[in-house]
Parts: sequence; structure tokens; C-alpha cells
Amino acid sequence: MTWRGLIALALLLLVPFGGGRAAAQEARASQPPVVVASKPFGESYLLAEMFAQLLEAHGIPVERRPGLGSTEIAFGALRSGAIDVYPEYTGTGLVSILHDTLPPDSLADPRRVFAHVAFAFDSRYGVRWLPPLGFQNTFAIAVRPEIASRYGLRTLSDLTREGEHLTAGFTPDFVGRPDGLAGLVRAYGSGIRPGAVKPLLPALKYQALAGGAVDVVDGFSTDGLLERYNLVVLEDDRHFFPPYEAAALLGPRAAARSDVVAVLTLLSGRLGETTMRTLNRRVEVDGEEVRAVAASALRALGLPSSVDASRGSSGPAAVAPPVTPEARGGSFGAYLWTRRDTLMSLTLRHLGLVTLALIAAALAAVPLGLTLERARRAAGPALGGLGILQTVPSIALLAFMVPLLGVGIAPALLALWLYALYPIARGTYTGVRDADPSAVEAAEALGMTPAQRLLKVRLPLAAPVIMAGVRTAAVVTVGAATLAAFIGAGGLGEPIVTGLALADTRMVLSGALPAAALALLVDGVLALVERRVAPAHRRRGPRRLRKRTAAIQRREVHP
Repeated sequence: MTWRGLIALALLLLVPFGGGRAAAQEARASQPPVVVASKPFGESYLLAEMFAQLLEAHGIPVERRPGLGSTEIAFGALRSGAIDVYPEYTGTGLVSILHDTLPPDSLADPRRVFAHVAFAFDSRYGVRWLPPLGFQNTFAIAVRPEIASRYGLRTLSDLTREGEHLTAGFTPDFVGRPDGLAGLVRAYGSGIRPGAVKPLLPALKYQALAGGAVDVVDGFSTDGLLERYNLVVLEDDRHFFPPYEAAALLGPRAAARSDVVAVLTLLSGRLGETTMRTLNRRVEVDGEEVRAVAASALRALGLPSSVDASRGSSGPAAVAPPVTPEARGGSFGAYLWTRRDTLMSLTLRHLGLVTLALIAAALAAVPLGLTLERARRAAGPALGGLGILQTVPSIALLAFMVPLLGVGIAPALLALWLYALYPIARGTYTGVRDADPSAVEAAEALGMTPAQRLLKVRLPLAAPVIMAGVRTAAVVTVGAATLAAFIGAGGLGEPIVTGLALADTRMVLSGALPAAALALLVDGVLALVERRVAPAHRRRGPRRLRKRTAAIQRREVHP
């Protein structure tokens, strides 16, 4: 073959290849985004962000759902298709999700545990484990050095001897998990249970331990905060904890996409425990942005990052602006200014959640209150039932919605709607029932029908009481909406949840202060509406009403 023939053959081969590559990129962009989630602690945030940036760098659209409240919420969302991937650990999958165990010789072998978990998840749930990332992150029960010295604590068996004298700060997830406190009690005996247990969020427990508020905490072997506070990790001398190899856990939709599997597998076996501990320290101790640490970690591994491709843009990878060293070490005002675009977006999302839930609640609760006023025997049980909903903790109600509606806006709206029903329904019922009897009797004497009396007399007189119920519901909803971040609905709860997980006080305040200001603003606006809908004689106020009455009396005396 001549050199001209070789060139022609090369062109024929390259053109389809280039066209096929472009077609593949177009096909990826046309598919729905891959929903990447995390649980609410630093390492999970970091791994999820690495997943997201790696996928985006390969042209796969991504939607982030950080900080889902617990293992049950995250896995429930994965099974329902509300999310597509999140970082999980084989030991957690074995004990907390499968509620399974293995013989001691198999339990000591990480490869056997992974094989068992991978097969069981695929056969039961259609969920796929990718090969482990390369490190284990087992539970670490830690105490302050002086506590270890005072009570002679070196192993968990030693803790069984002195547990009753100590106060523990455990995460709620650890308290309720089969491989957590309950499992430790089964393996080591009831003496290992501390005398008092305080449920604390992941980052707060270390602060409580350092401050002396608690004596023992649960942590993870790769936590950067263990080194920061110079804590003593007690040896699991009975080998209770199984291997906890970190890996990407894919839902059925993502597992069926060869491009997603191929991209995320690039991370398998690439992250060692030393590397992960260093990365966690940068996030948890040094206060670096999760997004920036994830990008630098991918670069160090020789993998592409969407942050490099989108630097200076406002594309999908730019989920939050990096915080400059000046802002990090400067005033709180500088910190807020650096994050102003993100905070404005979160505030608008928060306000949207509250507005939709409040309007829907008013449309349901006002007619319900009017109906109950006509059927007063049913009012007590009906309002009592709605009142019971107010006693259910917000996070519990939100978690209950996840198996029904997945994660995101839909379950958050339903939960907020339920919370807003009682104040509005109660205000409507009370206001209409207790409307001025003399005015109602006068309307009846004038020959008004019951419907006319309701619409033209009783309802206008009850308007201020109804609006008072709406104002109460609005303030309650603004507060409850911050917890919607635990199920991926976003809003101002997102920086609060993330800040609590990372022990970042400024981040917590960047969500809490706008949420408080929003509650005051909403209440103030509704107070103006309440005044506008009040009857004319009430809008004038007592002083103006007395002046008006005095003027009328003067005219009657001196016509």
C-alpha cells in the first residue's frame, strides 16, 4: 500500500472515531443528571464532591444532594431512585443495612466482606458496589489522654470496667446502629455502656470532648480531628467492628450506565488511609473548602476535575465560590460577602419552600376550620389529630417521608404543609366560632342567610384571628424548613448542616442568621396583611376609636 493509501485509511478510521466521540458526549449531556449525595460528616462530603467533579470532568451532568441525615435516609433514597450514588462503607452495609453477620474468619478478611456485601446488595436491592477506594474507615472509640491515664483505658474491654463513671458523646446514628452502641453492649457486655450518653452531631462531639463536657466519643479512624485533639483511640480487642472499606454505592439507574461506572471506577484503589486522613484534616481542621480540597485531591491522583474546567465560570460545577484566605481569616462580614451569591440562592429556595407550603396549608386549613365550626362535635378530635403532628420532631417527620417520596423538594413540602395545618385550622375555627355575637344576631335579625352571615359578618370579624394563625404557621415553617437540608431539599439549612458537620461556626451562622431574619421579615409582612384584613373599627386602634366616639358624642350634644 502506498503512502497515499495509508493516509486515506487513517482518515477513514479517524472520522468515525471523532464523530462517535462527539455523539457519545451529546448522548451523555442529554441524559438526566447523576444525583450524587453524601451523609452529614466531613469525609462523606469530600468523597461525594470528588465523585461529582470527576463525573462532570467527563461530561456527565451532576446534581448534588449533600448532607442526607443518616444511613437509612441515604440508602432509602438510593433504592427509591431519588439519588444515584453516595459513598458508603462495607461494614455499614453488612450490619446496618443487611442486618447480617459472617463467621469470624470471614469477618476478618475485607475481601470476603466486600464480596458478600456486593452480592447481597445486588440480589436484594439491585444496587451495585464499585471496587473499594483503597482505605478503611472503621469506628474509633476515643477518650482524652487524661481520662485514659486516670482510668487505665487502653482497650474497649478496659472501658467495660469504668464505663459507668464516664459520660459519652455519641452521634445519633452510632447510638441506634447494630454495629454501634447496641452491638458493643452485646459483644462486650453492659458495662461498656457509659453512665450517661449525650447525642451529638459529628463535629460537635469533638468540641464537647475537648471542653470536658463528655469523656468518650465515637469517631472514625481517618478523622483529622483525632489528631488535632491528641485523642487516645481504644483498641477493639474483641474485633467487634467489621472492615469498613469505603466505596461508591450505585443505585439501579447509575449502575446501568457504563459511562458512570467507568468514570467512578477510576478512583478505585487510589486513596490510602494516610491520604484520606490528610484530606480530612484539611477540611475538618484547617477549614479549607470541600470543593477545593476535592479538586486538589483529584489533581494529585492525575485525574481531571470539573473545577479546573469551569474556573471562573458559573456552570454546574461552580456550586459554591471558594473562600479566599483573606475571607477565611477575616471578619464574618467578609465571609458572608464572599458567599453572597450562594446565600442568596439558598435564601430564595428557602423562601420558595415556605411560600408553597404555607399557601397549600391555607387552602386546606381555612375550609377545614370553617367546616369544623359547622360540625363542632368533630372539631375536638380533628384539631387534636393535627395538634399531634406538631409534637412529632421535624427531622423524624422528614425521615418518614423519604420512603414514600424519596428525597428533595416533594417530601419537604409535604412535611412543612403538615406542620402548617394546625395553627391555621385552629385560628379559623376559633375566630369564626367566637365572632362578635351581637353582630351575628343583628345580621340574623336583618334576614341574612347562614351563608351570608358567614361570608359578610363572621368571616370578616374572624380575619385577624385567622391571620394570627397564618403568622404562627409561617414562623414555624421557616424554622422547620432548615431541617429540610437533611433530605436534600436545600435552603438555608444546607450551610447549617454542613457547618455542624465540619465544626465551622461561621458556616452555621451564615445559614442561621438569614433564616432568623427571614422569619422576622415574613412575620412582619403578614402583620401588615393582618391589619389590612381587620374590620375598619379594629384598624383604627383604641385611641383613634375613643377619639371617634368622643366626636360623635359631641355632635349629638351640640348638633
